[in-house]
Amino acid sequence: MAVVAVHNVLPCSNLTPLKYSRSTTKLPTRLESRRAAPGSAVTRCCEGSSGEAGRLVTVKNGNDSLEICRILNGLWQTSGGWGRIDRDDAVEAMLRHTDAGLSTFDMADHYGPAEDLYGIFINRVRKERPPEYLEKVRGLTKWVPPPVKMTSDYVKEAINVSRKRMDVASLDMLQFHWWDYSNPGYLDALKHLTDLKEEGKIKTVALTNFDTERLQIILENGIPIVSNQVQHSIVDMRPQQKMAELCILSGVKLITYGTVMGGLLSEKFLDTNLSIPFAGPPLNTPSLQKYKRMVDAWGGWSQFQVLLQTLKKVADKHGVTIPTVAVRYILDQPAVAGSMVGVRLGLSEHINDSKKVFSLVLDEEDVNSIKEVSERGRDLLKVIGDCGDEYRRA
Repeated sequence: MAVVAVHNVLPCSNLTPLKYSRSTTKLPTRLESRRAAPGSAVTRCCEGSSGEAGRLVTVKNGNDSLEICRILNGLWQTSGGWGRIDRDDAVEAMLRHTDAGLSTFDMADHYGPAEDLYGIFINRVRKERPPEYLEKVRGLTKWVPPPVKMTSDYVKEAINVSRKRMDVASLDMLQFHWWDYSNPGYLDALKHLTDLKEEGKIKTVALTNFDTERLQIILENGIPIVSNQVQHSIVDMRPQQKMAELCILSGVKLITYGTVMGGLLSEKFLDTNLSIPFAGPPLNTPSLQKYKRMVDAWGGWSQFQVLLQTLKKVADKHGVTIPTVAVRYILDQPAVAGSMVGVRLGLSEHINDSKKVFSLVLDEEDVNSIKEVSERGRDLLKVIGDCGDEYRRA
């Protein structure tokens, strides 16, 4: 039986916050039943899997489930500082990724016309590809509403817009974001989203950039969340300090973004000195600029170069690239179901590197060397806060 939302929403003040420690991960009793359920205690997503057998993973909560590719194509890079996107070239790029087995697409439409592109793309798939392709393609979209009153009609109208633009009867996954935790309207919105899921307009409900405390509150209210999308990289290991513990016990999975830090974790920035004007590659996208600030918070450019040098040694050892190692390392972290790699549709793509992630196996020496450098940096949980806090602090 599927988990459904509790209509009488409990006020946040009535919920006991989780107390975390390295020695225990015990949850309050209302979530304890999840822990005891057969097959629900997951220590690592797709642990030990490699090759094509490790390409897919299922995120689920109760009877709600969705099989996705562990490498997701992030379609947020479709406007603004990333350059003009040609619609036809973009759709052709999406078809190439699908033909290569990279058939999960993640959208953030407030960054560009991603949902419209997906609608054109899925119709091309229907017309030009074998019928079984439709069973593999997944379109994960987001909804980031303003903090207005979350009525049933308001939520339904927003979801209907996405369904129309993507040209699907049911959204594969709706990932919900909420800016202001002091406004408890996010619980009302998620309750209405769950109702729409029961009506068949959404297949799975998920979150993006929620912190651990609010994820627990949402689960305590019986809302069937399958995943939470968070920033997670070798530099930003915050999700493993608090969030992963709750996810392991509840079955919620993590979908990560920023895993290659907009391209900073690559050979392009190895052995460069950005303190000298024009000495290194330009930080000419909003994504690069954002993650450069994360590097500064973590330990600075000199320390980042040590990390890149370490990753390069591991990459050369396995005959792959730095981004491939960076993604594999995060996919091997507890509770991580998948990682997004940004696709600059029609401009650049990384199909071969992405496919190599599935066959790459990092040995103990690789993991220890990467971990040692990662832990030299500052504790970003103390510097920034929990997952998503970087978007909620002035």
